[in-house]
Amino acid sequence: MLTLTQTAAEAVKEIVARVPLAEDGGVRIRDTGGSSGFELSVAPDPGPHDTVVIESGARVFLDETAAIALEDRVLDAELANDGSVRFALGNQG
Repeated sequence: MLTLTQTAAEAVKEIVARVPLAEDGGVRIRDTGGSSGFELSVAPDPGPHDTVVIESGARVFLDETAAIALEDRVLDAELANDGSVRFALGNQG
């Protein structure tokens, strides 16, 4: 299953907190297919078939395809001084 670094968990919580009506939600990762990669969005609730990953209070919702593609990956984040966040995927272990 996807794991989050502490920095990624903090970034997810911060992003979700910025969105009204989604304070109990999470970041949803959807596999867009092909070479276009993954789409991240804030969602108030997981989709009906989403896998929910909870790490240090941060909630990440993975659609069915993303859950398979990311099952052995680690989500990390880099926080910029201007408040922007850049996520990166690494391998576990």
